[in-house]
Amino acid sequence: MALISLQSNMLLLLASIAGLVSLGAACTPSATTVSGTHAPGTVCSGDLIFSDDFDYFDLEKWQHENTLAGGGNWEFQYYCNNRTNSFTHSGTLFIRPSLTSDQFGEPFLSTGHLNIEGGAPADRCTNPQWWGCDRQGTPANVLNPIKSARLRTVNSFSFRYGRVEVRAKMPAGDWLWPAIWLMPAYNAYGSWPSSGEIDLVESRGNRNMFSNGLHIGTQEAGSTLHYGPYPGLNGWERAHWIRRNGAGYDTDFHRYQLEWTPDFIRFSIDDVELGRATPGNGGFWEYGGFNSNPNILNPWRYGSKMAPFDEKFYIIMNVAVGGTNGFFPDGVDNPNPKPWWNGSPTAATDFWNGRGGWLPTWQLDVNDGQDASLQVDYVRVWAL
Repeated sequence: MALISLQSNMLLLLASIAGLVSLGAACTPSATTVSGTHAPGTVCSGDLIFSDDFDYFDLEKWQHENTLAGGGNWEFQYYCNNRTNSFTHSGTLFIRPSLTSDQFGEPFLSTGHLNIEGGAPADRCTNPQWWGCDRQGTPANVLNPIKSARLRTVNSFSFRYGRVEVRAKMPAGDWLWPAIWLMPAYNAYGSWPSSGEIDLVESRGNRNMFSNGLHIGTQEAGSTLHYGPYPGLNGWERAHWIRRNGAGYDTDFHRYQLEWTPDFIRFSIDDVELGRATPGNGGFWEYGGFNSNPNILNPWRYGSKMAPFDEKFYIIMNVAVGGTNGFFPDGVDNPNPKPWWNGSPTAATDFWNGRGGWLPTWQLDVNDGQDASLQVDYVRVWAL
């Protein structure tokens, strides 16, 4: 009996060891690396390493921007943490614009003083640049007339290499600018755009806007890489792809996809490739055509051929409004003409004074303004 018991124990021990070996073998190492409070401790090839189905609003995963800075493009929105502008409902995240005057009153825009620096950690101003924390409204330069939201995983999750899929529905309404994108966690190669930017999808909310005969509103979605040694030298035009959809990206949900590897970056919509960047041995320095100027030093010369896209990035989702950087070109054909020009020193005031044209297109008083909201069904990231 003792011998049989000993043999049984040995068999159990061998089975346990075999199971552990099997489990270990099942984890194939991945090129993907991660960091952040919600990053997994171990990354195996093919693993789902970050996800949100928005059954509730997980503010540990998503941190709000709180700033008046206008995204560096003098956009017209005030990003804040308010359930008017960002909330989950029935398994969907909504990023919804609203009027600043709804909270403060219309006269406040041209006379009020707005300081958004708060005492609680989540209420701190996140970007002081361009008078982002403190502004004074005047009749010529009104305070940001729109409130909206920008969410990011800057503390919770950053990753290098992987596959991303976001199922989302773009908003509709004149001059709305939705975006789902990624930014570098540590600026390993220097300030923008030296450390890169990955724009998974951008669109425009105008339902009937044309430029040179092409619909560039809700029927157009684009993906872009930004990279270069300094802001005045950015190779985005060589890594920018668009796709038009006659039904409009605001009428249904679509899957916006990124495949990011040590060899290439590929964008797709609903499993159909939109475009890809595959740098050669000269990396993005040659890919962007920067090597033609011998007086500029390559900031990526000691990185891999994917530099600056060989470091960790975090995820951002937002709805911006307007701006003067040319994303909404002057001279477009729109049922309600563009109320500002991009060189105007009073662009925000001009935009606000034209609200009789654009505000009805947002339909904020219909179905809780859902048509004007960026709606996100899920966000998923897999390891390579």
